[in-house]
This record gives sequence, structure tokens and C-alpha cells, in this order.
Amino acid sequence: MAGLAFFLGRQPILDQNQSLVGYELLFRASTANQADVTDNLVASVTVINHAFTEFGIEKALGPHKGFINADESLLMSDMVELLPKDQIVLELLETIELSQKIIDRCRFLKTRGFTLALDDCTQVTQEMLPLLGLVDIIKVDVISLSREVLSGLVRALKGRHLTLLAEKVDNLGQFELCQSLGFHLFQGYYFAKPQIIEGKRLSHSDMGLLRLLGQIMGEEEDAAIENTLKQYPDISFNLLRLANSAAFRSRQEIRSVASAIRLLGRNQLRRWLQVLLYSNRGPGAHVTHNPLLLLAATRGKMMESLTLGKGSRSFRDNAFVTGILSLMDTLLGVPMKEILTVIPLDEEVQQALLEKQGALGMLLDLVSRLEEGDQDSLESGLKAYGLLSMDDITQAQVSALAWANSIAPG
Repeated sequence: MAGLAFFLGRQPILDQNQSLVGYELLFRASTANQADVTDNLVASVTVINHAFTEFGIEKALGPHKGFINADESLLMSDMVELLPKDQIVLELLETIELSQKIIDRCRFLKTRGFTLALDDCTQVTQEMLPLLGLVDIIKVDVISLSREVLSGLVRALKGRHLTLLAEKVDNLGQFELCQSLGFHLFQGYYFAKPQIIEGKRLSHSDMGLLRLLGQIMGEEEDAAIENTLKQYPDISFNLLRLANSAAFRSRQEIRSVASAIRLLGRNQLRRWLQVLLYSNRGPGAHVTHNPLLLLAATRGKMMESLTLGKGSRSFRDNAFVTGILSLMDTLLGVPMKEILTVIPLDEEVQQALLEKQGALGMLLDLVSRLEEGDQDSLESGLKAYGLLSMDDITQAQVSALAWANSIAPG
């Protein structure tokens, strides 16, 4: 079992402000490149423990929680106690048959400091009451319930000091409905669904960031970049603050835009602008709590990591650019084709972003499949791409998530 291959799917969990608070981690033993597994419990725990020990997922999660599905076998196993209790939430599956044994086990795990969630709750029954006194979070599949039933369920659960989590929230309308009903947490990719507004124009600040990004990618002179920066005082201020941060601090204080450009260099400046596009969403926004930034940054870093040893430096750079720009239409609310008129990109990057074609397009599609947590789709994508193993994917993903969590200043 030591060499058991696996992949990690993850679904983001957000709060009422659409800030990221955690992920549901979907651990799956790969059916590729491994012998048949006859003991599902041992396989599940081996995969999860392998993920937390060898790959260090608890570090990659940063300040966020990881929700892990627990069936009865896993819940009752001593091996579950090896998991980092401060980092994870044990999600009790609806397939668990409630009994005194299960109640006692949940009570024991609570005394050990574990956080418990009840998955797929559709009604409150007398049989459930002892468990409701032990769990911290109730998850509700909002797709499966009518508005009336959903409202009644929320009323029945209110006053019990429980955190209500709406899962399978796939669009803004569902989010707003669940928010109005009193849900505290929301699970799904609704925040990453493009909502293109006809006739919407890029804001002054976004246009400045895109212009600067285009100048750097077009390899214009420092003087031209400096002249553009001076037209956007807010961006210039942030650049000077970055140049004087602990990460870049030189022996003397950086006081001019020109000095900041020279200190950072083109590659760092390009990446900073890409990150700023996602994090520059309003006053008080926290970079690490922006789910769209984390998703885009993880995509970019993953794609770059997966091309190591499989292409030129230019190809790796283009892989990063493709990943981090792949959600720009969602972020700005304008068509990708319009955005690409502002930024000069290589043909292979444009092809990947507009049509998911070419080597970079295939890689973007593969990374997108991983986000969905669809095992069959991911493994068929791996075969189509032909150059990557499941371990390549998992190591790149964990490394990318750790990097994405580290990009916030301070």
C-alpha cells in the first residue's frame, strides 16, 4: 500500500462574504498504475494519511480547513485519529446508520478535539437529535430540496448553535437564496461562473493593470512602463510598497517607480500584476481569502510545474500565464476575446484560453478536470495528455496550493 497512487479533488467552501474558509477534500485511489485494492478502508486511510504526511496537505491548505468524507468504517477506525484534528473536519456521510455506537464514537472524537459535520441533511428526525448535539456543521444539498422544504429545514435547525452549509451551489441565484435563508457557508464553484455583462467596459484600474501587463509581455522599455505606472497612482503606490516589503527589501529604501521596476525585474513584475488583477477587487480585500485568485494562482502554478522537463522555459512561462489568466473573463465580466485584445500573448496561449486547443489547452483542460474531482474524467485526460502520472498531478497540485496561499503580503 505504500506506493498507492491517488489524486486530490477539492471543492471550495466560502462564507457569506464569498471569502474562502476551506475545501472539501476528495481523496481518490487511482485505478491507473496500481494493483486491485481489496480493503477499501485500508485504501482510504492509506491515501488520506499519505496525502497529509508525504505531501504535506495541511501546510498547503494554509489557514483553511479541509473537510474529509467519513463513512462508518473510517469513523470507527483508530487510524482516523492520526489525522491533524486542528486542520480537518470529519464529514459524516449520510450512509452511516445511526446507533448508540456511532453516537459514542462521535462524542469521543469531540473530546479529542475533532470538528464534525453531518452530510446531506434533508430533515430533522427524533433519531437524529443526539447527533445534532455533537456535530458542529450541517451540510444541505440545496439542489435536491424545494424552496419550501429548504426553508422548513433551516427553521428546524436554527437555535441549535449549528453552522449551516449549503452544498452544490452552482450559480449566484442559488447563493443569494441560501444566504437569505440563513446559511453560513456555501460550497461550489458559483463564484467562478462567468457572468458576462453586455456592453460592460473595463474599469480604469483594470485597464491600467492590463496595459502594464501587455507592455511587459511585449518587452517594452522600462521608461515606457514607468510612464504608464505614473498614470495610475494606486498601482504605483502598491508597487513601491511591494518593493520595500521584506521579500524584496534592499540595503536602501526604494523611493522611485524606476528603482522598483529594476529591483523586481520583468518576471516578478509580470506575476505581481497578474496577482494584483485578482486581488484588486475592492477595499479591505484579503488576497488569501479571494477564492478566484486562489483558483487562478493554483491553476497557473500547477500548469507551470507540470511542464518542468517537458518543454522550454518559454513554454513553462506560457503555461503559468495560461492558468492564471484563464479566469480573467469571470473576474472582469467581459469576454475573453476582448481581454486578449489588450494583452499581446503568444498564439498558443490565446488558442488555449479561447478554445482549450493545443498542448497548453489540453493541460488547462486537465487541471480543470482535477478541480471537478471527477476521477474517470481526470484519468481519461491523463491518458490523452500522455506525459503525466497521477503522482505528478498530486505533487504539482499540493505545491501549487501552498504557493497560492503564500502570495499574500504579510
